[in-house]
Amino acid sequence: MRRPFLSLAAAAALVAGPAAAQQSDLTIALQLEPPHLDPTSAAAGAIDSVLYANVFEGLTRFGADGGILPGLAERWEVSDDGLTYTFDLRDGVTFHDGTAMNAEDVKFTLDRARAEDSANAQKALFEDIAEVTAPDPQTVRITLSQPNGALPFNLAWGDAVIVAPESIDAIKQAPVGTGPFRFEEWVQGDRIELARYADYWGEAPALEAATFKFISDPTAAFAAMMAQDIDAFAGYPAPENLPQFEADPRFQVLVGSTEGETILAMNNGQPPFDNALVRAAVAHAINRQDIIDGAMFGLGTPIGTHFAPHNPDYLDLMDFSPFDPEKARALLAEAGFADGFTTTLKLPPPSYARRGGEIVGAQLRAVGIETEITNLEWAQWLEEVFRGKDFGLTIVSHTEPADINIYARPDYYFQYDNPDFQALMKELSATSDMAARTELLHQAQRMIAEDHVNAYLFQLAFPTVADARLRGLWENQPTQATDLTGVSWAE
Repeated sequence: MRRPFLSLAAAAALVAGPAAAQQSDLTIALQLEPPHLDPTSAAAGAIDSVLYANVFEGLTRFGADGGILPGLAERWEVSDDGLTYTFDLRDGVTFHDGTAMNAEDVKFTLDRARAEDSANAQKALFEDIAEVTAPDPQTVRITLSQPNGALPFNLAWGDAVIVAPESIDAIKQAPVGTGPFRFEEWVQGDRIELARYADYWGEAPALEAATFKFISDPTAAFAAMMAQDIDAFAGYPAPENLPQFEADPRFQVLVGSTEGETILAMNNGQPPFDNALVRAAVAHAINRQDIIDGAMFGLGTPIGTHFAPHNPDYLDLMDFSPFDPEKARALLAEAGFADGFTTTLKLPPPSYARRGGEIVGAQLRAVGIETEITNLEWAQWLEEVFRGKDFGLTIVSHTEPADINIYARPDYYFQYDNPDFQALMKELSATSDMAARTELLHQAQRMIAEDHVNAYLFQLAFPTVADARLRGLWENQPTQATDLTGVSWAE
């Protein structure tokens, strides 16, 4: 939001009068601009970065520690057979257009998300739902085709936020939610402005207004932060600058963890990456620490499978793919590529991808794999890579929480089709015993590591640079979000 121009007379009055009121607006920068503003029909985490918990809410939600909290559902009960969830909705919830939010809106949302023609990027979250009914305006009943103890977790995702049929046609440009902030304006290429929603059902946020600025260039990010043109930068894109900010009393630096498994994804449905020997060769050609040091200036935790190291069920499987160029060359020869081959490496905008891609390209060249690097904007990446599957290699960080189940989807962009893994995920979904779930998750991690589905690089760190007076910013990213509900300025 533009800061108001202050006339000399008004300024003099402020000086002469009582102390200025506490600041109540915030300008926070992000590197990535959303392609549109419907979190229920796109894979772009940049949408959730602006809208999750601020504009849109689900029946449940993620807390700052990753726990599952009540959202628009005040409470819920599960039947003894695990097949029926009954959600009691909060009273007095309205959408930002003033219309009441009720059980019919929840039914509309979930039926739309799981419909045959659904554009929801995480449609698999809803696949066990057999029926959604609204016995009364404040009650939603979800009947499952098989028990799924993860349903409250699934409903906390940004892909499951509640939307209304009345506003769905315009949602991509003018989103209408139930959150503490309402959408005001989107100046594409520059900013999105939010304002506090006066009729919010819950506790009012301290901030009256918030502006999300989009600054893709790391050099420009540094300049804007140092000049204090912005109050904070969530996911600061130039980690080499962090020591300078840490030494400056005007700022605070938060370095948290994310759910972001950063991977060198391989198109398993396209030669030569349909050959497990080639995929293994790529995995052994990669020096993870060099990528972390060179692209992220040391920020990041090496991983050997698609699972977050902070998760209690994580297995350290990096021994399945240690850096070994000689072994990589031998595997290529065994696969029939003794002279190597050429493939595409398509990179989305984040620094980890653009900077990491140059290092990965050099490491692969050293074993005989040439990469044709193409830098794509997010909309292009979603169209060509995610939806079109037109790529050989790409680098992307999967920031969705506990998302190893994507490997059970043969039509997912890297096209891994393993019936044994798919059966494993079905068994996991139907299992509620925690010890049994842990063992199944261990099997799943080993399976994709052994198959070298992708080359697993590192868990993405999340640095935030902010004005030293700001309080309540999330340090970690249990989901991709910039939750402003608890943010305030110190007095």
